[in-house]
Amino acid sequence: MTKLKVTLLTGRTINQGTGKEHGKLSKKYMESVAICQIDPEDLKKLGIREGKNVRITTAFGSVVLKAVKSLRAPHPHVIFVPYGPWANALIGSETSGVGMPTFKGIPAEVETSQERIVALPELLKQQFGRSEKTCV
Repeated sequence: MTKLKVTLLTGRTINQGTGKEHGKLSKKYMESVAICQIDPEDLKKLGIREGKNVRITTAFGSVVLKAVKSLRAPHPHVIFVPYGPWANALIGSETSGVGMPTFKGIPAEVETSQERIVALPELLKQQFGRSEKTCV
């Protein structure tokens, strides 16, 4: 299994914003944020096509996401995950006194995965030991 060291960036997207309007438990929201945009050349290095699952791992956590070809290439070894619970599982909670955690420039590793992407209720249970009723 090929692994690639990358830098993780997270941020807002139009799809993330409109997906949220459908509700955070909706399929539309999950499809808009449980993705990882990857440089086309890095997809080749990983030996995968767009739409396959990848596992992203940082010092703070690990999640499985759907690989999507980045339209903003070239940017080798840089991945982008839209804001949302899946991105939150990858960033640290330390704010260094400024009130906001670091959302950009996080060292990460991406690898192919046969695992499924977990739905929000299961992700919240894994991350926080609580159901969506107490977290959302």
